[in-house]
Amino acid sequence: MTNATDTNKTLGESMFAQCGYAQDAIDKRVSQVWHEIFEGPNKFYWENDEGLAYVMDTGNNDVRTEGMSYAMMIALQYDRKDVFDKLWGWVMRHMYMEDGHHAHYFAWSVAPDGTPNSNGPAPDGEEYFAMDLFLASRRWGDGEDIYEYSAWGREILRYCVHKGERYDGEPMWNPDNKLIKFIPETEWSDPSYHLPHFYEVFAEEADEEDRPFWHEAAAASRRYLQAACDERTGMNAEYADYDGKPHVDESNHWHFYSDAYRTAANIGLDAAWNGPQEVLCDRVAALQRFFLIHDRTSVYAIDGTAVDEVVLHPVGFLAATAQGALAAVHSAQPDAEHNAREWVRMLWNTPMRTGTRRYYDNFLYAFAMLALSGKYRYE
Repeated sequence: MTNATDTNKTLGESMFAQCGYAQDAIDKRVSQVWHEIFEGPNKFYWENDEGLAYVMDTGNNDVRTEGMSYAMMIALQYDRKDVFDKLWGWVMRHMYMEDGHHAHYFAWSVAPDGTPNSNGPAPDGEEYFAMDLFLASRRWGDGEDIYEYSAWGREILRYCVHKGERYDGEPMWNPDNKLIKFIPETEWSDPSYHLPHFYEVFAEEADEEDRPFWHEAAAASRRYLQAACDERTGMNAEYADYDGKPHVDESNHWHFYSDAYRTAANIGLDAAWNGPQEVLCDRVAALQRFFLIHDRTSVYAIDGTAVDEVVLHPVGFLAATAQGALAAVHSAQPDAEHNAREWVRMLWNTPMRTGTRRYYDNFLYAFAMLALSGKYRYE
C-alpha cells in the first residue's frame, strides 16, 4: 500500500505512460479532447454575441451548472483563461440568483438563450464553481468584479455553509454531519457529489472561520463513500441516505446509474492528490473487477443484481471507472493492479462519443484523460 507521502511525490505521473503509451501520443490524445468538446464538428461549446460562452447538454437541450462548471475546470486545466472567463461571465449573467429563497446560488438549468428553466440549485455545480475559481486565482491571479476569482469562490462557499443560519434558505451541507445534500431542501445525498479532494483545497482558500468545517467535510465524505460503495461490487446508488444506503423513493434513483459513475473517478483523483485511502481503493478495485466479468451494458442494483435497463452513458461509465484506476492500483487485492491497467487500456482504445448523448460522456472522458495523463492539477 503506497502511503500519502509517496503518492504526493508522484503527482503528475501518467498512468498512460506506465501502461506503455508514448508521451507524444498521450499529448495528442489530450489535445484531441479539447478539439472535440470546444472546436470540432461534434462540439457543444458555443460563443454568443455578448462575448460570452456556454456548453449545452445535448441530451436535454439546456445549459446546466454541472456542464458549465465542468467546462470551466477543463478550460483551467488547458490554461485557457479566455474560455474560462467567457463561461464564468455567462454563468453570472444567466444563472446567478441575486434574490429570493435561493439567492447567491445558481439556477441549475437554463435555456441557451438565458431563460431560467429552474429557480433552484444543484450543489455539484456550486462546489465545482468554487473549486474552479480558487484554482483560477492560483493560476492566473485575481482580476476585478466577477473575475476576482478567489473572492467569488469564498462567497459561494459562505452561502453554501451558512444559509439557514445567517441567511435565508437552506445550506448545501448538513451542518451536523458535514455531508453534502442532493439539493438544499433534502436530507439525503448523492455519493457522486462527494469531492473530498476539493474540500481539502476549500480548507485552504475559504473564509478563515470555515476552514475547520472543510477539513471535517473532507473526512466525513471519505467515511461516507466507504459506506455508500458496496464492499463486494464497489457500486454506489445514484441517491443515498446519510448512512450510505440507497435512497429509495418514486424517483427510482437507487441503482448504479448515470450520476453514480462519477464516484470512482472522484475517489481516483482524491488518491492522486491526497494519497490513497485503503478501503476506498479496495472499493474501486471491486468495481473494476465486477465489470470486467459482467455485462457492461446492463444497469445493476448495488448488490450486483441486474436491472431491466440499459446503460445510458456507456462511454462516461467506462471513462470514470478507468479514472478510478488512480485509486484501485493501490489496493492490496491481488488482481487490482492488473485490472486497473486493463481499464486504462480500455479507455485508451475507446473513442469519444458522438450523437445526442455526447455531452455527459465526453465530459467524463475529458476528466479521465486529464487525470490518467497526469495533467489534472490543483496548483
